[in-house]
Amino acid sequence: MKKIITSLTLLVLALTVKAATVVVTVNNYRYQTVTGFGAACCDGAMCPFGTDTQPVKLLYGPRSKVGLNIMRMEISPNFKGDITAADIGWDTPYDWQGSVPSALEVKKRGGIVFGTPWSPPGEYKTNGTPQGGNSDDQGNQRGELREDCYEKFFPWLNTFLAYMKSKGVSVDAVSIQNEPDWWVSYSGCLYTPEQQLNLVKNYAHMLDRETYPGVRLISAEPLGFDPKYFTPLMNDPTAREQIDIVAGHIYGHPPLGNLKTVAATASKYGKEVWMTEHSSTDNIGNRLPNWHEQLLFAEELNECMLAGCTGYIYWYMRAHWAFVGTGESQYGSANKKNVLLPRAYVMSHFSKHVTGSTRLGSRASVTTGTESAFETSAFIKGDSIIVMAIDTTATARDIKIRLPYEVESGLQIVSTSNESLCKQSTIEIEEPTKEITIPMAARSLNTYIFMIHHEETGVESIGNEQQALDDEVYDLTGRRATNRHGIMIKRGKDGKVRKVLR
Repeated sequence: MKKIITSLTLLVLALTVKAATVVVTVNNYRYQTVTGFGAACCDGAMCPFGTDTQPVKLLYGPRSKVGLNIMRMEISPNFKGDITAADIGWDTPYDWQGSVPSALEVKKRGGIVFGTPWSPPGEYKTNGTPQGGNSDDQGNQRGELREDCYEKFFPWLNTFLAYMKSKGVSVDAVSIQNEPDWWVSYSGCLYTPEQQLNLVKNYAHMLDRETYPGVRLISAEPLGFDPKYFTPLMNDPTAREQIDIVAGHIYGHPPLGNLKTVAATASKYGKEVWMTEHSSTDNIGNRLPNWHEQLLFAEELNECMLAGCTGYIYWYMRAHWAFVGTGESQYGSANKKNVLLPRAYVMSHFSKHVTGSTRLGSRASVTTGTESAFETSAFIKGDSIIVMAIDTTATARDIKIRLPYEVESGLQIVSTSNESLCKQSTIEIEEPTKEITIPMAARSLNTYIFMIHHEETGVESIGNEQQALDDEVYDLTGRRATNRHGIMIKRGKDGKVRKVLR
């Protein structure tokens, strides 16, 4: 009988005692400034393509529940019969109209839109077709851009910019190529790192930045953020000057691997680093992602930030494994058409609060990183310090947060399951402090937002401490400037922001 009582006592203790407190220490070392988060508006799960703008209305803009601000669209190489040359003023009537309605809605909401070619036109390629060439019916011919057509590539991108402008959309950026290292049977084009360098170094000056001021050039977007595609671009001064954003995907390569390596180099030259496509659970079958899979998605977002990413763009915005439901009954009753799915609310922890912030250095008293049970990151935006904490363990615990500035108030946003998302509560702070201990639920995604106290250690002193940012210059839209011409914005050594003429 004694043995049974002891076992019951241990069981009760196991259920009532919290795990050890996690200590998160935030310092004032500044890393990247985050441009934002987004998704793709492409054919497929977005059908009927081009006619339903409800997904972007649900997802985009500061008034939405999710707060996305970047949209990716395909620069299609395919001809479409219902577009005439008169529509665009160029003799290139391609299938570009599908993304226009959604792009217009995103721009209305203050967002960024960019285009990615899956392939140049077939007549520019070695296999004579927009298809990648990796299929029996195409004779397994590798589809590459013919070198005698390199001079046609950027003028072709200019026709896309012209068409979108004629429809009222000012495109913010265009990419070189979707996954130049992936040989496919659908639209695709292969480039070696050397071929991309040749194209950018010798022909990228043909992108018409005068007619389309502010348009930025994105590198090709390799499947696994392979550093071999970026090292030549960054090492060559001429090519480096042309590239504004370094981009890639993280299929098969966790963010703290290749992406972190590439970002470390690109950031030295003031280049933004965007993760432009990934979907971690698109192969889950006839169900929505479970809560553990949602937490893994949150960890992916967090690790991209820790790696130095300035922009994160998910794959489809509407799919049963994405942000907006499709209405297909085989995925469950929760998959209602044009209704936000749990993954959208998980994304909102970052997109609503981290967009526009600068990442701060942080560390935890437990192991963090890829495949760890606990992850954290920290950011500063205006008068606020934002701390993210993701705990995949089954036991609740306390989190002690040590901050570089005294704070006077706080807000916690917590998600603990697909049914309990983005619950808000006030963090009680009796007097300004740099250290706060807060209960943290098991298997939870947490966003803590603290308001900096404005006396002595407050925001007035922050400008004097941001050594890494003192020399950075921004254009009038707030984007980091690489071509420093015209009126720019600079933060001086005294911490004050002022305009300068370059």
